[in-house]
Amino acid sequence: MSGLLEKFEVKNVQALYRVVRSLFRDAELPEADLDARVLVAEALEIEPRNLILQYDQEVSPETLAVVSRWVEQRLEGKPVGRVLGKREFWGLEFSLSPATLEPRPDTETLVEATLAFCQAHGGFDKPWVFADIGTGTGAIAIALLTELPNATCVAVDISEEALETARENAAKNKVLERFIPVRGSYLDALSGPFDFIVSNPPYIRSAVIEGLSHEVKQHDPMLALDGGVDGLSAYKELIGGAKRVLKGNSGLLMEIGFDQAEELSKLTKELVGLGVCCKHDLAGQPRVTVVVFP
Repeated sequence: MSGLLEKFEVKNVQALYRVVRSLFRDAELPEADLDARVLVAEALEIEPRNLILQYDQEVSPETLAVVSRWVEQRLEGKPVGRVLGKREFWGLEFSLSPATLEPRPDTETLVEATLAFCQAHGGFDKPWVFADIGTGTGAIAIALLTELPNATCVAVDISEEALETARENAAKNKVLERFIPVRGSYLDALSGPFDFIVSNPPYIRSAVIEGLSHEVKQHDPMLALDGGVDGLSAYKELIGGAKRVLKGNSGLLMEIGFDQAEELSKLTKELVGLGVCCKHDLAGQPRVTVVVFP
């Protein structure tokens, strides 16, 4: 059975893509064209950018059934990454699980800021030892390990399921021998010393959670979203405990919400007496704070 798509006349790849795109546009999905292209290309086991080259290819009943099932899931509100069970980040592929966030493009700003820190403090070839707190899929840590060939990362997460997913992703991206998963809460399980710490912690205010989109609320783990009443709970743990596990002239680099830069600056000054540097994402929004510990 071809499911949802069986009522349409789908003779080739071009027709299939156009039908899926139309369904997504009618549903007013925010990235209807891209979602359609990604799902159809995945079913054909090709890169989305190469889809146009296959337009004249006949669509098998098996492919039609697979795409139909995926389209139904997407129309029910399941994000494309969750439908496929994987997501691209930093040009790498990451498997997802219910215990992990989907790595998002904005978070690449944290990778970029960290690489800039490394370049300024010894270069990419230095044998960096760093920690990734709340590693989830391992996306941040693994992206950094692919760019820093002599680095080692201790990747911390409170969820054993998330750590297992991260291990799988480290192996898939050929950095497992330099990726050390540790189960724990924030910095509690660590002794250091580390050259730097990276983290994309939960930073959404508890009261705001209910207003998040269905896709986020239903498919992202709440532990990775809820930052407490003021959205700063995780930052207090990280900033307050960082000095204990960091070397001198080291860095704490954290992703932040678009409206948290000023609050984080005040909090850092209050807790450790240091200023912060803020990095912006491609949309011009504050996205990363960098704290350098002397």
